[in-house]
Amino acid sequence: MISQLVLPLETRSAQGRADFIVAPGNAQAVAFIDSWPGWPAPAAALYGPPASGKSHLAAVWAGRAGASVIAASALTDAPRGPVVVEDVETATSEPALFALLNSGVPVLFTAQTVPSAWPAALPDLSSRFRALLAFPLWAPDDALLAGLAAKLFADRQLQVPDTVVSHMIRSLERSPEAIRDFVARADQRALSEKRPINLGLIKDLLADQGAQS
Repeated sequence: MISQLVLPLETRSAQGRADFIVAPGNAQAVAFIDSWPGWPAPAAALYGPPASGKSHLAAVWAGRAGASVIAASALTDAPRGPVVVEDVETATSEPALFALLNSGVPVLFTAQTVPSAWPAALPDLSSRFRALLAFPLWAPDDALLAGLAAKLFADRQLQVPDTVVSHMIRSLERSPEAIRDFVARADQRALSEKRPINLGLIKDLLADQGAQS
C-alpha cells in the first residue's frame, strides 16, 4: 500500500481537571490537588514515570493557584509567588531550590522518582527533600490503561472501539509512555494509509513492533 505524506498537525492534550483519569494509583494525588488551598504544607511533590499525568495535575493546580510553571533546569532564583517546578532531577541550582523551599511560597514539584532519591549535594536540601509531602502517580491496572489510551485518542479527535483499545493495552508494555507512543504511531499509520484505527491496523503495528525488537 502506498503511504501518503502526513502533515505535522498539532495535537492538543485536554488538560482540565475533568479530563484527568482518576484511578486507585493516582487517587491520593488527585485528592491532594483538589484540597487546595487547604494544603497542610506549602510544598509538595508529584512523582511517577513519563506520561503518568504529573504535568496534567500540576497544570490543574497552577490554574487554581495562579502559579507559574518553570523547568527545574531553568530555576536560578526563588520565585515570589506560587510555582510549579517540573522535572526536579534536572535542576542545576541547589541554592535556588533551597531558597524556594525556605521562602514559604506554595510550590508543587514534579519528578520521576520519590523525593528522597532526588540528587542533592547540600545536606540541608537533601533533608528538605526527604520531608516533602509526596504523592505517586501510576499503578497500571487495565481500567486506567484503557482510560489513558481512550483519552490520548480523543486528544487526536479519534474515536476507537473499546475492543480495539483492550487488545492494544494487553499487548503493550504496561507504561503510560509506551501507550502514548503507540497511539501516536497508530494515528500516523492511519493517516498515511488512509485506514481507520481498527483491530487490523493495531495488529499490524504490533507485528511491526515485534519484528523491530
